[in-house]
Amino acid sequence: MAVAATASAQSLSDLRKKRQKTADEIKYTNQLLEETSKHAKSSLNRLALLNKQIRLRAQLIGEINGEIAYLDSSISDNAFVVKGLTSDLKNIRANYAQMIRYARRNADANSKLLFLLSAEDFNQAYKRFLYLRQYADYRKKQVEAIVAVKDILDAKLADLEKRRKEKEVMLEQKRNESQQMRTQKVQQNQYYASLQKKQRDLKKKLEQQREVEQRLQKEIERIIAEEAKKSAAKNKKGFSLTPAEKELSADFGKNKGRFPWPVDRGLITEEFGEHPHPVLKRVMVRNNGIDITTSAGEKARTIFRGTVSRVVAIPGGNMAVIIRHGNYLTVYSNLSDVFVRVGQKVETKQEIGKIYTDPGDNKTVLKFQIWHENKKQNPEDWIVKK
Repeated sequence: MAVAATASAQSLSDLRKKRQKTADEIKYTNQLLEETSKHAKSSLNRLALLNKQIRLRAQLIGEINGEIAYLDSSISDNAFVVKGLTSDLKNIRANYAQMIRYARRNADANSKLLFLLSAEDFNQAYKRFLYLRQYADYRKKQVEAIVAVKDILDAKLADLEKRRKEKEVMLEQKRNESQQMRTQKVQQNQYYASLQKKQRDLKKKLEQQREVEQRLQKEIERIIAEEAKKSAAKNKKGFSLTPAEKELSADFGKNKGRFPWPVDRGLITEEFGEHPHPVLKRVMVRNNGIDITTSAGEKARTIFRGTVSRVVAIPGGNMAVIIRHGNYLTVYSNLSDVFVRVGQKVETKQEIGKIYTDPGDNKTVLKFQIWHENKKQNPEDWIVKK
């Protein structure tokens, strides 16, 4: 019984932790939305943050539903146990009452003495004595059983009431979250309509973004070409690696899905790969990495130890740092300031630069990529899940 209760409590605890984590992300998204300037209400970044918050709120509602389902199951189980305990208590009390009535009818001490003295021999008298003593013990145990079952029943009734109140709280929270999500969807439509009026500006920004991506890709291709030359000289394929670099590559590969984020705290507001532009119709956006929106003043940090291979200044894209980890490369771009130099050894979580904050809408976005030689990787597969 105690083991089952512990497992159930742990299960409910896990559900609540998950819900709290999502609620914290929503709160952080609110903070980022508040940080953006008031005159930039219809910026792409605000739309991305709002889209993210709506997805998180839908996720939170799903988690609340899961918790409500758990509480429903717990309430049903408790009600079943309460029904069984009530029936048991009723039967024990009935048996005890019958025993008391019998005892009262035979309460005369002389009758007990006569019962012993009327025995045919000493053995029979002794057995009758044991019977009377066992009967007295049985009555005592019946009293103890009544007290014990009543205590368990009272505890179950209290737990049942507690679960019902918790369910009411969760239902109220679900109603509030649903209302907030409806309000945000109205804002989402307003942002979308406002941004559609700025299609010329959006196309210009998209073109600038593509130029930045191309410049970064050229730098990565240059690194790969340099390595190809070294390998050709040694009659090898792929990156030319020293034994230490081979070990570093192997360590990097083994840690897939466990790397820290390249910022202390942030939200992914644009995913890896090709996807439709959030506003421009029939326009596809290609991202070689992910965009992480964070707070103004935040620093970019390395996800693993390695060597700085390039520090690149990109017109319209600020600065980028490319770090080599054997035959893997990590790319941190949209930096306003860089703290490292080419050839420098860096460690995991070392700060390498300050992320640029756009004065136009106060957005702070780190663009982050991972490459395995000339193959683009989805960074979300490599960093820890939040």
